[in-house]
Amino acid sequence: MVSVLGGALLASTVLGACASPVGLDPAPDASAPICAEVLRALPGSLAGAERRETTSQASRAWGDPPITLRCGVEPPGPTTDRCITVEAADGTSIDWVVAENDDVGPDAGSGQFAFTTYGRVPAVEVVVPVEYAGDDATSLLLDVGTAVGVIPQDRECLSLDDVS
Repeated sequence: MVSVLGGALLASTVLGACASPVGLDPAPDASAPICAEVLRALPGSLAGAERRETTSQASRAWGDPPITLRCGVEPPGPTTDRCITVEAADGTSIDWVVAENDDVGPDAGSGQFAFTTYGRVPAVEVVVPVEYAGDDATSLLLDVGTAVGVIPQDRECLSLDDVS
């Protein structure tokens, strides 16, 4: 009898740990009304990972380790960082500034990619752990593109050819 109760307790502890909220710092402009629209349009699962609760407003997380999204982050200014354009399923083009960054997200230091929208205010940040990145971390951006596209674009990435 004790082993059955012990097993049940262990199972509930493991399940509880899986369901714990993902700790995220709130973005500076998380209260922007358009962030609520972005969150409503996000998918329930991403890269085969189910959505998890988060600890801050205007954020979402999926899986373990978590893929995270925060709406309302500081928009990047003009930059020489890599900027890519990803076309969403509905045809909306979203520009993203890309950083391979160990200093962001709930699992800082574990190797991950950070993508921040360019030319949209407020900006959206997506942090993708290397476990989900595979050969192309940008493929996850396709699934959030339609939601992010509700924020109007006022600038776009330029290549060196565009400015010379």
